[in-house]
Amino acid sequence: MTDTAARPETMMALRAHARGGPEQLVYESAPVPVPGPGEALVAVHAAAITFAELSWDESWTTRDGRDRTPVIPSHEVSGTVAALGPGAGGVAVGEEVYGLIDFDRDGAAAEYLTVPAADLAAKPRSVSDVEAASLPLAALTAWQALVDHAALEKGERVLVQGGAGGVGNYAVQLAAVLGGTVTATGRAGQRDFVLGLGATSFVATGEATPDGFDVVIDTVGGAVLDASYALTRRGGRLVTLGAPPSADKAAALGVHATFFVVTPDAAELAKLAGLVDEGKLRPVISQVFPLRDGRQAFESATKPHPPGKTVLQVP
Repeated sequence: MTDTAARPETMMALRAHARGGPEQLVYESAPVPVPGPGEALVAVHAAAITFAELSWDESWTTRDGRDRTPVIPSHEVSGTVAALGPGAGGVAVGEEVYGLIDFDRDGAAAEYLTVPAADLAAKPRSVSDVEAASLPLAALTAWQALVDHAALEKGERVLVQGGAGGVGNYAVQLAAVLGGTVTATGRAGQRDFVLGLGATSFVATGEATPDGFDVVIDTVGGAVLDASYALTRRGGRLVTLGAPPSADKAAALGVHATFFVVTPDAAELAKLAGLVDEGKLRPVISQVFPLRDGRQAFESATKPHPPGKTVLQVP
């Protein structure tokens, strides 16, 4: 293992010792993890949370289903490489990086974390750690939906269901950057925000949505997903993020429907960082909490807050 300075043996972290919601989270001392083969130890500067993550099985178990409490949440990180484990490459000690952390391992709500070095990319130079931490899960999901799964082509018509949401706002921005003509849906009060992201038209809840879209990205699910099949043209692509689509509904309408779960991808993170530094992709921050107030950050899901990601700032 290589590093530039001695590190403490303990750190402050947000941990849950039993499965549950925000009420289980405790700000406490924990051991500093040691990077294994191929891993980097990252000194965390900022960590973004996903409100639903405490409800995911992967947040509490190993890949083979064993309990792994106590767990540390938050799977988006921006920080500095503090050390490298045996065989780790692609990043250097002292480099500013950001990345998505697999959901079945401890996250970034701590002063340090270990992560496969291959999953890290150089942090966008033009934005803060807080802004960079808002990107890996939501923006990477949007990129993979549009590029890897929908294969969006320039000039195609795109509908983003839930254009002001955590993933939706990046899907709107990236679809526009990629040359799509973007329509987005949301609540009436979100119209100006979403149009400012690059959508050419907006459909408020309760208004009639046009159909015939080449690509539909559904970030909402439920009744919105049910309505999305008929809004996609025959031969078009529907990508759902909340649950697998109905094969029968898709087949009946001649729609190619796909569901996926985002995966870490350093090369794609590097592309996103480039778009940020070129001024083509804007991080969207809802609210910022200090790490010690991480429990309150998760509890804020039930309170009114602006669009964008909630981020923990780590001293």
